[in-house]
Amino acid sequence: MDSLRVLIVEDHDDSRESLRWVLELEGHQVAVASTAGRGLSLAREFRPHVALIDVGLPDMSGYDLVRRLRVMPECRHIRLLALTGHVSQADRQRALEAGFDGHLAKPLDPERLVAILAA
Repeated sequence: MDSLRVLIVEDHDDSRESLRWVLELEGHQVAVASTAGRGLSLAREFRPHVALIDVGLPDMSGYDLVRRLRVMPECRHIRLLALTGHVSQADRQRALEAGFDGHLAKPLDPERLVAILAA
């Protein structure tokens, strides 16, 4: 698999760092943010291929962050994946309507994440 630039926007320290660890072991370049505001800045600077975004962030929802990213010309190419503990069909639909490309349930299985990024 080619190396990807992956942005993780997750306010839970352990989750964020374990995702970073898994992705770096797979050879990806990883940037992390614990707030939506920092995630927005990093998306502009880092130009990720993929962003894993928690929908429950402290400063704005992940849904709002995705809506902002989708209107920024330099960020429209990013594959945006929602990270959430909310896994109903309605939650999946809400994520897609907000602009996410996919919906991933927490806790995220590392092997599944690697397979998703390889697709």
